[in-house]
Amino acid sequence: MSAWVLPDHIADVLPSEARHIEELRRLYLDTARGFGYELVMPPLLEYLESLLSGTGRALDLQTFKLVDQLSGRTLGLRADTTPQVARIDAHLLNRAGVTRLCYCGPVLHTRPDRPFATREPLQFGAEIYGHAGIEADLEVLHLALDSLKAVSINQFTLDLSDARIVPALLAHVTLSALERDALHNALAAKDMSSVQTLSKDLPANVREALVALVGMYGDASVLIQAEKAFAAWPIVLQALAEMRQIAADLSDVALTFDLADLRGYAYYSGVRFAIYVQGASDALVRGGRYDEVGAVFGRKRPAVGFSLDLKELVSVVPQRPLKAAIRAPWGTAKGLREAIARLRAQSETVVCVLPGHESEVDEFNCDRELIEVAGQWAVQAVPAVQAL
Repeated sequence: MSAWVLPDHIADVLPSEARHIEELRRLYLDTARGFGYELVMPPLLEYLESLLSGTGRALDLQTFKLVDQLSGRTLGLRADTTPQVARIDAHLLNRAGVTRLCYCGPVLHTRPDRPFATREPLQFGAEIYGHAGIEADLEVLHLALDSLKAVSINQFTLDLSDARIVPALLAHVTLSALERDALHNALAAKDMSSVQTLSKDLPANVREALVALVGMYGDASVLIQAEKAFAAWPIVLQALAEMRQIAADLSDVALTFDLADLRGYAYYSGVRFAIYVQGASDALVRGGRYDEVGAVFGRKRPAVGFSLDLKELVSVVPQRPLKAAIRAPWGTAKGLREAIARLRAQSETVVCVLPGHESEVDEFNCDRELIEVAGQWAVQAVPAVQAL
């Protein structure tokens, strides 16, 4: 096998795309900072029990594992950053009030989470800790939507669900872990026949509620159906009321509801959301409330956030124009070097053309050039034909 062949679903990022991704990373971190979110940089690997505590089996299966040569303990390469940020909030910062944190870094997956997806996403996320009210959910949603608008994505669909609904319906029934997982999978897949089969031995009211839940996806009329069907479950009614509040606040956004949506990691504990954008094969953004994640670190705190993969984002946003630059000759003359240094100090990109490479094209739009005029170095526009 050739030495340059990479593993499946792992790829190099070449200059044009790398430039675009880096511009998006800076833009998104600046957008989060505008909302008051502080940047954190968790390590790429840490002890496995810290990475996976309270996160469920799905994250365990996605996590690469290796043995630490110093301690002999098992390490994990993070597949999701949220548990790490929860650890930072609970154990390191230990603040009493609201904490807003954001991050951007690679995560690694043992398997792609969908066809053609990378196993090395560049995950951006923002999370708010310390406030149990719906105001935190709304703030995170507005930040997620503003982040999309910042890259000229104005057409999207926000899908709402709630992680409390299915557990509330199953709260007083006995199911094995395998039976529960099978039922969750059937509900997520809208597999009516499997739901009917898997729930046939459950109490009649629970069975009827689960069967009804399969069809509860669509526009806001879903909430009306659900309020009638689940009137006997106060927790479900509370979840529906919160979704109504969010819908009222985001009245100018295209909204759908999928009350049986159980996709994603198991740490979600309240309202969940997914944002769909034309051109993306699945939800581009996922987020919601996860109040239980910090409990394993000794400090249970209300928490809500979202994340997305910048590598996927770059594939659906309009291409950004090449950065304007100045072309300069290569030389050792003091005046030339001083002129180039002065321009770079002013945040200009100056590309020195090495001898013999004058006709080559690079990743910059050299619309100006540095030339010597009467013994002085000056910047002049490149004629349009020449610039092409």
